[in-house]
Amino acid sequence: MTFFNEETGFAVLRVKAKGHPDLLTVVGSLPSASPGEWLTAEGKWVRDKEHGLQLKADKIKCVPPSTRDGIEKYLGSGMVKGIGPVYARKLVERFGEKIFEIIEDYSVKLEEVDGIGPGRRKLIKEAWAEQKFIREIMVFLHSHGVSTSRAVRIFKTYGESAIDKVRHNPYTLARDIPGIGFKTADQIAQNLGIPRDSIMRASAGLAHVLIEGTGSGHCALPRSLLIKQAVQLLGIEERIVAEALLQLLAKRELVQEQVEGEDLIFLPSLRLAEAGIADKVRRLASGPPDYPAIDVEKAIAWCQAKTGQELAPSQREALSQALTRRVIVITGGPGVGKTTLVNAILKILTAKKAKCLLCAPTGRAAKRLSEVTGLEAKTIHRLLEVQPSAGGFTRNEERPLEGDLLVVDEASMVDVPLMHSLLNAHPPGAGLILVGDVDQLPSVGPGMVLNDLIQSGIVPVVRLTEVFRQSAESQIITTAHRINTGQMPGFQEREAASDFYFIERREPEQILATLLEMVKTRIPRKFKFDPLRDVQVLSPMNRGLLGTRELNLCLQTELNPARPEEPFIEKFGWQFRLRDKVIQTENNYDKEVFNGDIGQITAIDPWERQATIRFEQREVAYDFGELDEVSLAYAITIHKSQGSEFPVVVIPLATQHYLLLQRNLIYTGITRGKKLVLVIGQKKAFALAVQNNRTARRFSGLLARLKGAGQ
Repeated sequence: MTFFNEETGFAVLRVKAKGHPDLLTVVGSLPSASPGEWLTAEGKWVRDKEHGLQLKADKIKCVPPSTRDGIEKYLGSGMVKGIGPVYARKLVERFGEKIFEIIEDYSVKLEEVDGIGPGRRKLIKEAWAEQKFIREIMVFLHSHGVSTSRAVRIFKTYGESAIDKVRHNPYTLARDIPGIGFKTADQIAQNLGIPRDSIMRASAGLAHVLIEGTGSGHCALPRSLLIKQAVQLLGIEERIVAEALLQLLAKRELVQEQVEGEDLIFLPSLRLAEAGIADKVRRLASGPPDYPAIDVEKAIAWCQAKTGQELAPSQREALSQALTRRVIVITGGPGVGKTTLVNAILKILTAKKAKCLLCAPTGRAAKRLSEVTGLEAKTIHRLLEVQPSAGGFTRNEERPLEGDLLVVDEASMVDVPLMHSLLNAHPPGAGLILVGDVDQLPSVGPGMVLNDLIQSGIVPVVRLTEVFRQSAESQIITTAHRINTGQMPGFQEREAASDFYFIERREPEQILATLLEMVKTRIPRKFKFDPLRDVQVLSPMNRGLLGTRELNLCLQTELNPARPEEPFIEKFGWQFRLRDKVIQTENNYDKEVFNGDIGQITAIDPWERQATIRFEQREVAYDFGELDEVSLAYAITIHKSQGSEFPVVVIPLATQHYLLLQRNLIYTGITRGKKLVLVIGQKKAFALAVQNNRTARRFSGLLARLKGAGQ
């Protein structure tokens, strides 16, 4: 196989045919092919100007090989986990042409081959059965003109009922299978003969629009907007969409609710989550915590003597609130003493034998929280004991957490569903402290929980604003605070010791060239940072010359070029190499890796068809078919960087990003840098971002519910 596009199935094959001494070229579409397989192809012979004589095939069918040589190539291609070239040769030598029958019906005989024990035998048998069934799924999907790259995922989700489920309602694919969108599911539906104006299709379109809305931070959509967007998506009459909506509302598959005079349509799970958060917060705000009696003034004096740190008046006030109120929000920018305050609270309460639970939304944020407090901190998912099979948590109202205080750091990142799960498991009688910077970007998921809690007025809020002397010496911190107040930072030439630099470049091509030079050469040479380990490029967007996709391809070429002697994987539009920096792009509860986790590829095994990725101190194995869950991470979006800190941050900035140039975006990006930040780009783009304090509206009912206006 000289070329194969997993998304379309288009392939260029070099085949050996009976009666032809030379290899022949066949081009066409097929689900997959492995070396050694037999092909039957129908089509026309054409003479390509560049590539010569080819069979342009209308139909290509693959069948397992029947010759010993073909079988050995087929099994040794890596398509069956547990069998590489060595074992393929041994198996063919022992069982000859009967090997397929042996694997399928008499697998215990495989243990007659040297090196194959019960474990490997089981692996081979399971992989063979899975491969066989996946092939059926691939053929079925391919026959309907769609990508086959998600076949493994479909099999794992639906098992042996996969084809039946797809035939019954192909739109469930968009709901259940990550990576398969509505358009793909709709294409299958059309090919299966489902009418374009069917209620089934209209219902699926409405659900899709609402789910897509959650990706933009919405918990609901206004009824009129939902119908309008569904009509645009589906290209059918409004009356059909309106009828489908009525049916969905009648079946409670969607919920309508009036919020501040506007009819909003919710997915039931999000409406329930909002109501649950509001109810829990109101109950927490109504009473004191179950801490032992504490003399606040004495506790503050003791803590200051113990740590040698004088608390500022704002910190003392916050400390008093935290020790006497059941729930409190602590917010403020970098360098204002949030960590000092939290440490003081923890020190006093642990001295009183209180059990303190610490968590954060991401692994990096949790690790940082552990480092600054000296106490164990977990990701929210790990604290709640994520349940892979169900995608939920074992800690809930029936089995709550056990502790006297729950501290949640980087609370601005916590969306409505996750906050609902966390509050469900909140220990009865315990205190709750939410710490975060409300001026950063809101959560990637639906809602603006921290902002709504602050705006509601029902929760005590401590807003720290004083930048402490040590922090004020950092240009990163002073620049961030200037931006947050709508002021442009000074762009005069910085002294060598500065930790913030703006490098002006006017054209996108110049910005890219300078960025590559800085990351590869100048930062390592001048500041002694490792470009792979220490430097993180953050872009406002994914697309364009300065978007993450193009930046990743360029940075990969510069920092980790291909080496002919090393294995690599071409999947899902990326080439993955050893040492590549990668990011997890969705939650995987089975592997316990979550959206935004950054790791490095440490091993690639072509025969086992597995890649190993190291996240922090843990190595995780991925089958090749699962690599759609990760992408290169030399450059990531600023949104994806939330909750993380990096030694060095480099941000390209140009007016081509104008749709995303907002104050909270540039503020968030700059505050991700710990020791050095470089912004490379146009002053005009920087000014646009600083001046633009408008944030896109997120449709939600949480604020109204917190105030008591919603149910």
